[in-house]
Formats: sequence, C-alpha cells, structure tokens
Amino acid sequence: MKKLFLLLIPLFVFHTVIIAQQKGAYISFEKEVHDFGKIKEDGGKEEYKFSFTNTGDSPLIITNVKASCGCTSPTWTEKPIMPGQKGYVSTVFDPVRRPGKFNKTIFVESNAEKGRIILRITGDVLPREKTIEDYFPKTIGGLRLETNHFAFVRVYNNQIKKDTLGIYNSTDSKLKLTFERVPAYIKLKVVPSELKPKEKGYIVGEYDGTKVNDWGFVTTRINVLTNGVTVPSNYITISAKVEEDFSRLSQKEIENAPQIVFENKNFDFGETKSKDKITHEFKFTNNGKSDLHIRKIRATCGCTTVAPEKKVIKPGETSSFKAIFTPGGRKGKQRKTVYVTSNDPKSPEIRLMISGTIITE
Repeated sequence: MKKLFLLLIPLFVFHTVIIAQQKGAYISFEKEVHDFGKIKEDGGKEEYKFSFTNTGDSPLIITNVKASCGCTSPTWTEKPIMPGQKGYVSTVFDPVRRPGKFNKTIFVESNAEKGRIILRITGDVLPREKTIEDYFPKTIGGLRLETNHFAFVRVYNNQIKKDTLGIYNSTDSKLKLTFERVPAYIKLKVVPSELKPKEKGYIVGEYDGTKVNDWGFVTTRINVLTNGVTVPSNYITISAKVEEDFSRLSQKEIENAPQIVFENKNFDFGETKSKDKITHEFKFTNNGKSDLHIRKIRATCGCTTVAPEKKVIKPGETSSFKAIFTPGGRKGKQRKTVYVTSNDPKSPEIRLMISGTIITE
C-alpha cells in the first residue's frame, strides 16, 4: 500500500502542474500553417481564416497581429473570447506582382500563456500572361517603349558602344520616328524605318566615346517625333559615364603616371544660417611623375565650383579650386558631393564631400 502511495504522488504532482498551467487564457489553433496551393497572379486576392478556441479558463484577448510583409492584410477577433468560445485570425494574400513560391509569417500576440504564436501561409503564384503594356510600359503618343532611358553605363573615350531599345506601334496607323537635338556623339536608327500598326521594332543607339567633349556622368535628352508631331513628354534620356581607358597602359607607364592627392576630401562647415554662403578651397598635389590633367569638376545640387588655378599640374606642384555651397531654403543636415575627374589611372574620379547643418534664424 505504501509503495502504491509513493507511485501515485508523482502522478498527482504532474496532474496538479498541468492544471496550474491550464489556468488563464489558452489559445489553440486548429492549424498553424495553411497552403493555398497554386494560385493565379491575376486571380484576385486569397483569404484564409485561422480558427482557434480559448481552451483556458479566462477571457482571451488578441492584442496584435502583424504580417511579415505588406502582401498580407491580417484581421482578427477583437473582442474578448470567453473560455470554450472560438475566434479567428484572417489573412489576405495579394498575388499581384508576386509570381513564384511564397512563405509568409503572421505573428499573433495575445494575453494567452503563449504570448506569441507564429502562423504561416504558403503557396505558389502562377505568373499571369504578360501584355503589350507590360513589355512596353512607356509611351510617347501612340508609340510604346520598353523604357525611355538608354543607359550605356560605361563608355571609354576610345570606344563606340551600341545598344537597342524595343518599341511598339499601338495605333491603327503607320508610325515614322524622327529625332531632334541629337548630339554628334550619338546616332539613332529605327528598325524598321516605318512601323506598321501593332508592329514591334527597335531603336539602335550608338554612343561614340571618341566624340564626347565631356567626362564623367553625361546625360542627354533627345526629342522623339511620331510622324513629325511633337507630343508631351516626347523625349528619351541617354546616359553614359565617360571614362578614360587606362587598360592599355604598361606597368612602366602606370608607375610614371600622375597621381592626384587631396589634403582633405571632406569639409564639415559645422552650423550656419540659411542666408550664409559656404566657401571652401580644396587643395591637391600631383604626387606622380607626369603631368596631371584636371578633366572635369562636377558638383551636386546646391554647390558651384570655381575652376582650379591650373588644369595641368606638373609633378610636385600644388593647385586648388573653390567649392561654394548656397543653402537657400534648405534646413537641417546637408551632404553635398563634388566629383573630380583627372588622368590619374589609379583614381580617375575622386569624390569630395561638403557637409554640415543649416540652422533656422
């Protein structure tokens, strides 16, 4: 009898602990993961309600539900759920522009014993069939384009680079394209020369780095006319970063090359009033073994620069240029950038920084 009593003690303690643990609110979901399976991207939003029961002995209150991304919009039972009663957490998944498999998390916070429970929704979004508008989202009148930006990225000063831009005639008439304000270093050709109704084609762009009288990031706007007619926003942007090609230099030529070294690449003007102009002189030295050529100095918004004392700096010589920042209506912290392009093969473009705080008067 004593042995039986000793055996019953652990069971009694275990049962008491379980009962103690069951005290308070307790949230029990029917399932914590839902698989939508395969759904169509253009099939509309999908909703699923996670049902749960308060299996505790106190009112259950859901305090917050948060999804791992904006593609799910959770709602839930906001009133207190009495012991034995049911509630829900509903999640809506929007498949638009989200093709492929997904695995999203919903965090449920409540006054239950488990303060946070993680729910998951999974599935596979089948991509919708793309339309002409998807392939050619930009428009110039009845002409549709893949993009209105020809980005040639990097073009060396001894290089001619080509690229293409897809176009589509969305009208019921023929379209013939012509171009205005085309600089000498850019050539544009339309293939076919005349687009039939609902016909695809492309613009062949050619960027001649040998003819660009500029350095660094160069942007050009070119007007596009359809059948000789000008319409609003009828331009394409052509950009390239024009750089000197140092790839053919020998090791000896690199060792004997110029080297631009600034005393300081960053200038902090501290605090100033908006009516004050900030002027700073950036000093630099040619620490190389041949002439340093300053190709270009380009400042970002709010800054102007004064040309350096010399654009050709002999080895060992020092020069400088002024950067002027006009705050205007700006307030708070400011960071402005000045780019210096030179024939230093190791540092062909150097970024200088002007920073500080504009205080209210």
